[in-house]
Amino acid sequence: MKRVAALYLPDWPIERLRQAEPPAAPPDPGEPAGIDALRTGAIAEQGIACSVPRGGGWRPGARWARQDHGAAPPARIERERQIAALPAHQRPPTRELGRRDEAAGNPFHPMQSDEVGKQIPAGRPDRPFTPQSPPPPRAEPGATVTSIRQGNRILVAAASPAARAIGILPGMAVTQARAMVPGLDVRPADPQGDRAALDRLATLAARRWAPGVAVEGADTLLIDLSGVAHLYGGEAAMAHRILRLLARHGHGARIAVADTPGAAWAIAHYGGNRLSLCAPGDHAAALAPLPIAALRVDPAEIELLRRLGIDRIGALAGLPRAPLRRRFGGTLVTRLEQALGTLAEPIDPVVPRDPIRVQRRFAEPIGTAEAIAHWIAALAPELCAVLEGAGLGARLIELVAERVDGVPQEIRIGLARASRDPMHLLRLIARRIETIEPGFGIDAITLHVRRADPLAAEPFDARLDAATTPDLAPLADMLATRVGPRRLWRIRPAESDVPERSVARDGVLDPPRLASGRRRMDDVRQLDTRDPPDPWRPDWPRPVRLLHRPERLDHVLAELPDQPPRRFTWRGRTIRVARADGPERIAGEWWKRAAETHAMRDYFRVEDEEGRRYWLFRRGDGERAATGDLSWYLHGLFG
Repeated sequence: MKRVAALYLPDWPIERLRQAEPPAAPPDPGEPAGIDALRTGAIAEQGIACSVPRGGGWRPGARWARQDHGAAPPARIERERQIAALPAHQRPPTRELGRRDEAAGNPFHPMQSDEVGKQIPAGRPDRPFTPQSPPPPRAEPGATVTSIRQGNRILVAAASPAARAIGILPGMAVTQARAMVPGLDVRPADPQGDRAALDRLATLAARRWAPGVAVEGADTLLIDLSGVAHLYGGEAAMAHRILRLLARHGHGARIAVADTPGAAWAIAHYGGNRLSLCAPGDHAAALAPLPIAALRVDPAEIELLRRLGIDRIGALAGLPRAPLRRRFGGTLVTRLEQALGTLAEPIDPVVPRDPIRVQRRFAEPIGTAEAIAHWIAALAPELCAVLEGAGLGARLIELVAERVDGVPQEIRIGLARASRDPMHLLRLIARRIETIEPGFGIDAITLHVRRADPLAAEPFDARLDAATTPDLAPLADMLATRVGPRRLWRIRPAESDVPERSVARDGVLDPPRLASGRRRMDDVRQLDTRDPPDPWRPDWPRPVRLLHRPERLDHVLAELPDQPPRRFTWRGRTIRVARADGPERIAGEWWKRAAETHAMRDYFRVEDEEGRRYWLFRRGDGERAATGDLSWYLHGLFG
């Protein structure tokens, strides 16, 4: 009998964000966990009550300073441990402990309401009772949401369990969520990255758990357990093992096992249990109390059924199918029949891609460079034939030469663009053959494709007079094998007035980008006419290459506040200025660094008596000390 498990990951986007964050420091094992909240409140109040911060600094004569370097006395630790062990309703008020953490009342009394003007509380006959709205809930430590733009609105894409407990749900406007909960942690959503990570998990599950694994939606995997559950000790043992494995990696999940994929999906999403095992043949009874939304149908159909008084699958299953099909179409009836098992629902499994490699073993070990080159030349066409059959092009190839003594020799070559040209690959590998140490001989040579990209057939222009653009990929690959791939890059403009931030590195063969970051794909497609042109460009001429770090100038003779230098010393050589142009004033980017709030630079283009031109600047505007210390630096050379 067919058995299907639905693995539901409700917090997949949030958990991926937490995995990307650096791990937090572990708490002190010698201090109880309940004391942290008490000390945090005391430190926060001390910081507010006085202009001098008393919570974190050393103060001569303080009570804690007269003890062991800030360690709390044993009596206080024992008292706070007893208080932390009490239930919340039995703990003494904080004002009895010498501090307060509740908000102070409004010093201005509100006007008396007509409805409650006669309600006088006991013991306070002089002050009317005015009901006040409760303060908005504060964000919990784990309250995190992701935001996504839909049209002109920014909505909540996913919410953590702490955020959902406060009342923030997916689909809510981010502005509304921030108004409800001050200090909410909002992160940008990454649907493509979440789906790619889920696909990788499906591939791993297909390799380790069961061959039939399919991705359903954005947070669910369907696993066909037919014929594989007994290998793990049964369905329950296999499900517990999957849950433990995901929990070790920081993922919370729910699993439901049923006879049909639709039933397993419905029970996993709406069953509420961490592990649900539906006995064979009992899936119809398990589906009866679930809502209509568990059938994966359109929300409009769910709303219409609710108006008709049908909100459970059991009530819907008792209705005749012909009126339902005429009224709601075939989707609702198809989903219902698939969940009940009367209509088959095939699973489109994820097929893990086998690693691409070609290998040649030798009867006798080889050890000369000529023999190694000969066999590499024989393996390269075979590798390219396998890549062509898969529709791929190699981006990273690794050659492994297995020696007799068991010490492998490895050569890795990267390509700037996907390729399956055997001659090009052979030329790249042949340049690195001298790095192989054969030792007592090589038993086998293997070519592995570590990374590949799709590569289909490309059209070409057969006209003889057609203008062709030279392909720079072979040149980039050849240079990368000599100097290394990290030393090859293309500079692109960045939207910044600060010179050292106005350029950024880009890939050698990547399409040029505008200063704002948008790709310029004029050679592939025309840009949308609705896209605004990139307005940023420097107004003053600048050197093509800047110094890695501005070098300080000595013995500068210049007239303040805005005159160019007449003479300066650079690298021990005195330079006299014949001509100059400037200043070009550049202010600091205060939105990036607080230290640049008042910082300014005055740039000058100067030319010496021999015709060499320099680009130098002075820190400060020459009038206010907060803008800079009036030191001079050389930042680049013209020509």
